[in-house]
Amino acid sequence: MSIQDARGQAFEAARAPQRIVSLVPSWTEALCAFGAGDRVVAVTDYCIHPADQVAAKVKIGGTKNPRVEQILSLAPDLVIANSEENRQADVEALQARGVPVFVTFARTVRAAIDELRALAALVGAPNADALIAPIERARASAPQPARRPRVFVAVWRDPWMTANGDTYIGDLIETCGGANIFRDRERLFPLAADLGRAPARAVHGRDTRYPRISLEEIGARRPNVILLPDEPYHFTERDAAELRTVPALHDARFHLIDGTLVAWYGVRTGRAIEFISKLLEIE
Repeated sequence: MSIQDARGQAFEAARAPQRIVSLVPSWTEALCAFGAGDRVVAVTDYCIHPADQVAAKVKIGGTKNPRVEQILSLAPDLVIANSEENRQADVEALQARGVPVFVTFARTVRAAIDELRALAALVGAPNADALIAPIERARASAPQPARRPRVFVAVWRDPWMTANGDTYIGDLIETCGGANIFRDRERLFPLAADLGRAPARAVHGRDTRYPRISLEEIGARRPNVILLPDEPYHFTERDAAELRTVPALHDARFHLIDGTLVAWYGVRTGRAIEFISKLLEIE
């Protein structure tokens, strides 16, 4: 059976890999959930779940700066990577030395579930449907109200940043019955243009899906619900208090949430849909 990754590159699943390196925290968690954790020989410093299984794994650096030579010394027969979390240069360096790299890049909940199934097939996890089927059901049963709450989800600050509709985070909000207030907003260059202080210039080959925004722009779009995750930036009540200084946000509902529920797609997706759907319910 042939399986394609996000680049369209084909992988044969005739023999399950025995030495896997995961460069993606959420996929590390999925591999362990599939029962393939004993075949994962190394992970990144940010692969923290499940704690009992990853604690003893070899650490090969961060997602953006993995130690390629160390990975090669482990003789992996498969590396799992992601287009957003990992650098193309590192993927290419591994492939140039003959290491197969399966690259993921889900920008919707549907695509995330499909990639979860592909990963299960690739590593030989015959019982994975027991984990994936509930996620499918959560997606299918998520509420789709006629009147959707307007949602702002922060992903960074200094400057403030959010996710538009061409991202997993943005699609998750829509899947859960919300309306992402920045779904149509693309990132502009330079920063001053993104913040409305200068004309934009054309820049090719840059990711435009995570716009940098001002407090005034957030206020102008009048969200009903504001989600402040604890990763990749750790938002706290102090950040919520700053947002509350904007008059248009006084009546918004603020939620400090587990960042893995919006940023990690994989085995957490079903729980994320159920949790966020409840937060977005219109009172």
